[in-house]
Amino acid sequence: MRRLIDAVLDEWGRSRRRKPLIVRGARQVGKTWSVLSFGKRSLENVVHVNFEKSPGLCPVFDGELEMRRVVSDLEALTGTSIRPGKSLLFLDEIQACPRAITSLRYFKEQLPELHVVGAGSLLEFAARDISFPVGRVQFLEMFPMTFAEFLWARGKDKAAEVVLGAPSATGEALHAFLMSEMRGYVQVGGMPEAVSVYASSGALRDAGEVQREIVESYRADFSKYAPLADKSCLRNVMTSVARAVGQQVKYSRLAEGFSNATIHRAFDLLCLARVARKVRSASPAGLPFEAHASEKVFKALFVDVGLMHQVCGIGLELHLAGADLLDVFRGAVAEQFVGQELLAARGSDVFYWARPQRSSSAEVDFLISCGGGIVPVEVKSGAAGRLRSLDVLMREYPNCTRALVFSSSRSQERTSRGVGFLPLYFAFSASSA
Repeated sequence: MRRLIDAVLDEWGRSRRRKPLIVRGARQVGKTWSVLSFGKRSLENVVHVNFEKSPGLCPVFDGELEMRRVVSDLEALTGTSIRPGKSLLFLDEIQACPRAITSLRYFKEQLPELHVVGAGSLLEFAARDISFPVGRVQFLEMFPMTFAEFLWARGKDKAAEVVLGAPSATGEALHAFLMSEMRGYVQVGGMPEAVSVYASSGALRDAGEVQREIVESYRADFSKYAPLADKSCLRNVMTSVARAVGQQVKYSRLAEGFSNATIHRAFDLLCLARVARKVRSASPAGLPFEAHASEKVFKALFVDVGLMHQVCGIGLELHLAGADLLDVFRGAVAEQFVGQELLAARGSDVFYWARPQRSSSAEVDFLISCGGGIVPVEVKSGAAGRLRSLDVLMREYPNCTRALVFSSSRSQERTSRGVGFLPLYFAFSASSA
């Protein structure tokens, strides 16, 4: 399937300053497929080493890391030639072989012409015991498929062009069509296998079966976290995070019967595995957000909006009845969708604003940096007059001269305060400008 990451991989492959690449992301977001696809279209051959399927190849990286010896051994063991400038060496599930992660720096130093990619879903777990070769490798974060990629998979290329292009006025018929497609997307989600099955059969039930399998594979992975966390606690926290999208996280509410320290550890591990994504509260006073983001006040996003439906047991009846997406599951589905699109568009963390005064409940869904400025982002239904928290933020932080409000309306107006109103399906393109 066509992915936005294809162009990024192609650019990496052509770059004269290319370094070994590490592709990170949650399980089953399509890392392996995209890397193999890149190798097949850009190079003469691909040598695919999967350390989970072939653990017997790990000893190749023992001892002195002399890369010509390593490559020679891999050639003999795989029966395939590995030629700098002609071959892709793909080290898949590289977290299962920490010495292979360490070796990446030496590929850069000793065989700079060789295209080397490492990928894994639990890389940060391996990083706890070794040091990443920072400065000698490049990193690329991969996310579930975006709404535009979902449209590509369904053969709706022209519609994908619309949502990837600069936001512009859409007619009633086109708006209704895009919102209908988006309703399908939030149910199916962006996990490639679920999208592929849905694109082939058109049956939400088939996509739901795939979602269940993926959720169970995530739960099966909990055994790999041991002894870092309690498996029962992990299961409860994963479910609670999916149900609490859009709400400030309180550890005590994520799992009953466990200490805050145990819950904290489980939540952090889910974030390392990219199953959950921390959205920290930050001040709109200046950039970078990381410099003053709170570690204690935060919300969370789930890995994927379709898997969120599966974990939370959100039924199809609301969607089939034509309910506004801003009303489904207390608006959390729409917020998850926008957050997911923002992450994919930016390739980095997003933040939100919670007014620090104890007596205040003012809160704005997201904060992003865009065009060198700070842009508050709200996911709301209703008119501008109901955006009280956004009004408070822009009054207290005059450096925020523009804001974005996404809703299910096709309105594309901009108020005198610099607040732009856009349909939900423009979340990716509007935030990547």
